[in-house]
Amino acid sequence: MPTGELFWAFLVAITLLTITPGVDTLLVIRNTTRTDLQAGCVTSLGICSGLFLHAALSAVGISLILVQTAWAFTLLKWAGACYLIWLGLSSLRLASRRSPARPVMSDAVTQSPGRWRDFREGLLSNLFNPKAALFYMALLPQFVDPQGHVLSQSLLLAGVHFVLAMLWQCAVAAAVSRSRHWNAPPWVARMMHGITGGIFVGIGAKVAMTQA
Repeated sequence: MPTGELFWAFLVAITLLTITPGVDTLLVIRNTTRTDLQAGCVTSLGICSGLFLHAALSAVGISLILVQTAWAFTLLKWAGACYLIWLGLSSLRLASRRSPARPVMSDAVTQSPGRWRDFREGLLSNLFNPKAALFYMALLPQFVDPQGHVLSQSLLLAGVHFVLAMLWQCAVAAAVSRSRHWNAPPWVARMMHGITGGIFVGIGAKVAMTQA
């Protein structure tokens, strides 16, 4: 367990990071708009599940090796960039539809594949994000007591991040879902898909052009 001072410092830092808009928040908004509140929450679950892997890799030093190995970091960077661009193009395709199909909420069989898709998109978005690996490699060691068990402390801090991020992202999803009940015209949803799609493509291009 990190010392009291280390833990509270981590809590402040991770809270500020969590509420700062980024790719994770954008993906939750995108999937909530595409389907419903549950889709946004499941997407958040996928995103937050990836935090534990980043924490474990950071604890055993693999993240450091990844950052110091140019070809491995470049490979991760390009994988993340391609995935973000793919998400963006998917949103732009939804924006181009004149009448976006709405899922049948009562059909559990229809919904279950979509829930796995939402979880998978969130998880892959987090795992392919080189900034997440860099963040956990750089930040977590600052709040871990070197005299204690490093892996357990890292996973504990990732658990704190998991709870905070789930609460925040699900709150964002709830706000977006509530706005969908205001009977907005269909072009509003298409505009949202177009905006998020363009942002995803832009972020993916920026990641691809960023020097390692």
